Amino acid sequence: MYFSLFLLFVDELSTWIINSINMFADDTKIWCRISTREDSLGQQEDLNKLISWSQTWLLRFHPEKCKVMHIGHQISTEYKMEDSGNTVQLMTIKEEKDLGIYIVDNLKPSLQCTKSPDKAMSVMRLIKRNFKNTDIEEFNLLYKAYTNDHM
Repeated sequence: MYFSLFLLFVDELSTWIINSINMFADDTKIWCRISTREDSLGQQEDLNKLISWSQTWLLRFHPEKCKVMHIGHQISTEYKMEDSGNTVQLMTIKEEKDLGIYIVDNLKPSLQCTKSPDKAMSVMRLIKRNFKNTDIEEFNLLYKAYTNDHM
C-alpha cells in the first residue's frame, strides 16, 4: 500500500520534464542530446523543475548523490541543483555502475569486460573458502544462487 502511494507521488514527475526521463525505484535519470548551448540550458531547466517538484511534494533530492555523465559531446557544460538554499554543482563522472552494468562516457565495453571476470573469481573464491567439499553440481548451484542475488 505504501509503495503504491509513493508511485502516485512520483508518477506525475515525468510531466514536469521536457527531456527524457527514466525512473526505477528511487533512481531518476534525465537526459538529452546536447548539440548546442541551448540544449544544455534545457537540461538545467529540467533540473530546476525537479527541485521545484521535490519542494512541492516535500520529497527531497540529494544533489551530493547526483552525477553528470557526458557521452560523446565536447560542449563544456556544468549543472547545478539547489539544496536547502545552497547551490550545489553536480559532479561530472566518466564511469558509473548502474544495475550491475558499468557505463563509461565513451560507451566502450572494456570496463565491463574487465570487471565481470574479477567478480566471478571473487565469487568462486568465496564458495571454495566456505564450502570445502563440494562437487561440480553443488558448486554450480552455489555459484548461480550467489550471483543471482548479488549481481
